[in-house]
Amino acid sequence: MSRIGNRELKIPVGLEVTIQPNNVIVKGVKGQLEQTIPSVITVVAKEGVVTTTRANDVKHSKQLHGTINSLIQGMLEGVSKGFKKELEINGVGYRAALVGDKLTLSLGYSHPVEYKIPQGITITLPKPTQIIVEGISKQLVGEVAANIRNYRKPEPYKGKGVKYKNEHIIRKEGKSAGK
Repeated sequence: MSRIGNRELKIPVGLEVTIQPNNVIVKGVKGQLEQTIPSVITVVAKEGVVTTTRANDVKHSKQLHGTINSLIQGMLEGVSKGFKKELEINGVGYRAALVGDKLTLSLGYSHPVEYKIPQGITITLPKPTQIIVEGISKQLVGEVAANIRNYRKPEPYKGKGVKYKNEHIIRKEGKSAGK
């Protein structure tokens, strides 16, 4: 029994859910998202509620049941509210700047790092050391934030690098003085 797969997802007001044989399309205020559905999962939208059912009790079907339900929930939330990840840059001389459709990062390397912003993602810089990644796709927002963070992960001694806003960096003690 998949508890996540069996939950009913309420469709927020103003959203349109279209179900095709192997596809679910959700249209909303912020845009449109599309998800391919495996043949063992059936999606039904009735009276403002989306439900998912599986064809059989094979292990793979059970796994997909909860996954598809969660993906549809993310789609409903994304086209109505959107998703946001915040990053902070720590370190002397470390900063970010927007140049056209590219994010330019100065992270202590001999050259600036340029990241091309994918379509469907909005990046804002309230401060040169703060990056806000926004979009309607939960997966894409998380992936972009992770890619930016991977350019210079926070190091454990001084905490320099790019980190998520509420991420806690476990610090290490430096070299101890001679005995």
